[in-house]
Amino acid sequence: MRTNHLALMIRASARQYARKTAMRHKVGDAWCSISYAELGDRVRTAARALLELGIRPGDKVGIFSPNRPEWAIADFAILSIGAVSVAIYATETTKGAEYIARDAEVRLVFVGGQAQYDKVKSFIAANERLETIVAFDDEVAIEGDDSVHLVDFMERGRVSTKDREVDACLERATADDVAALIYTSGTTGVPKGAILTHANFFHQFSAVDERFVVRSSDRSLCFLPLSHAYERCWSFYVFRHGAENNYISDPKRVVEYLAEVKPTLMVSVPRLYEKIYAAAHARLETTSPIKRRLFAWALRTGTRYHQKKHAGQAVGPVLAAEYAVANRLVLARLRDLVGGPKNFLSAGGAPLSQEVEEFFFAAGLLICQGYGLTETAPMISCNAPGAFRFGTAGRPVRDVEVRIGDQGEILVRGPNVMKGYYNQPEETRRAFVDGWFKTGDVGELDADGFLRVTDRIKDLIITDNGENVAPQHVETVLKLDPYTEHVVALGDRRKFLTAIIVPQFPALEAYARSHAIAFSSRDELVRRPEVHDFYRARIEKLSADLAPYERIKEFTLLDHDLTEEGGELTPTQKVKRKAIVAKYADVIDEMYRG
Repeated sequence: MRTNHLALMIRASARQYARKTAMRHKVGDAWCSISYAELGDRVRTAARALLELGIRPGDKVGIFSPNRPEWAIADFAILSIGAVSVAIYATETTKGAEYIARDAEVRLVFVGGQAQYDKVKSFIAANERLETIVAFDDEVAIEGDDSVHLVDFMERGRVSTKDREVDACLERATADDVAALIYTSGTTGVPKGAILTHANFFHQFSAVDERFVVRSSDRSLCFLPLSHAYERCWSFYVFRHGAENNYISDPKRVVEYLAEVKPTLMVSVPRLYEKIYAAAHARLETTSPIKRRLFAWALRTGTRYHQKKHAGQAVGPVLAAEYAVANRLVLARLRDLVGGPKNFLSAGGAPLSQEVEEFFFAAGLLICQGYGLTETAPMISCNAPGAFRFGTAGRPVRDVEVRIGDQGEILVRGPNVMKGYYNQPEETRRAFVDGWFKTGDVGELDADGFLRVTDRIKDLIITDNGENVAPQHVETVLKLDPYTEHVVALGDRRKFLTAIIVPQFPALEAYARSHAIAFSSRDELVRRPEVHDFYRARIEKLSADLAPYERIKEFTLLDHDLTEEGGELTPTQKVKRKAIVAKYADVIDEMYRG
């Protein structure tokens, strides 16, 4: 059955795949499962409870929680009564959560644990629209008539007689209904709520269907924040096909869960793949020359083998025999790092280096890199098993037009584009030109229609000599180093490029100990001349293929990581460049004085 509304979609899936597992999550050391039939029942119960609390079609309801099954249940319940879902990142500050709740005119908020509850509780009295907080965790210490635990909220829905009202809401449902307000992550300014309809999401489903095959037997790992358009849309798609969604509340444990869940498909941001690549190469540096040569041979063999397979060419007996050896000794172990074989992997949210793509491809893991934004629900283009080109974000998906405008800006038009920004008509007007959405990204289309994304227009560096530098490109190259966690390239209106670098401390500390470099703290470690020389040599080697004006001349090693709490990263781990420049202004100035 095909529908054009998310609430109708989940109802159809609950019936069609009733006995199948829809969700899994870990409680203690055990995995707990929820079937599609149970999911459908819980969604309907929660929908009745929302009606009992006075929520009506068109009202805004917030979800402020880490990933968990209750997140999706609340989301579908909100949509089932024609209300609008407003996602808030679980790590959002009190100020940020208060801004979104007020801007979106939220009436009720679902919260995950005590941290989220306390933040909302601190501003609910000052928000004339916000009436109720529903806490997912039973352990949350709630107080006052404005707060209720999920178990009591669901009990209210169980005894409710509002089934007919839910049915009436579903009967009135249309594809043009607003489904969600998804707030941009705010790397360049105040977050804006993108208005996305059910039709926006269903366009994405048809676009994915055209390029990929997803079956009800598939398993997905849900670890990117559900408040992000990428994971949100993907999770909808998983349920549409009756597949299994496995929830991780702590993204830092994703590698551990990959081994447990063994997902058959997965979407991720590039940082996960970069970390796996870096970890493999860090281990390789400590092995013998013979093992390093074996590793390189296995990658070359895997590349030749999979190139032929994807091209539909015959694999000769010699290559087949070589591949069997390479697979047994090296490649199968690389696949184990991401939980075994995959039907496909996807990457989005930031550029992924071609070296990382080729590394995984050699192991039989094709990462289909794509490009999109919150405002485009999110996918604009993507590579696919039947048509891919490394170093690009693939071709535009069906019914989506892309053209390159002034300053090389990527412009988009199609059924995936948002209606506008909530309560911000002037920002909405500025976001479009002649009906085309202005992405704010620089890119180009090659002769075969593959899109290559360079950087954000606002992030482009213009040096004193007038050279244009895309900092993301430089950073992507340098992040291939297993001893590097974060890189921020700098140099706008300066004579040369500098960088702030966060080391991969476990790897660096192990290197220091093995080379008798004494240190008692990370601050002392990053100040050691031997460590500085070590990084300079690695930067010079990695920069060999960069243009002279793209190379880092000076750099500073930080003794701590960049964090969301410190205001340096977004919830999806993107660097907030303006915040870095402001926070480390003295450090940056010192590099240029030196």
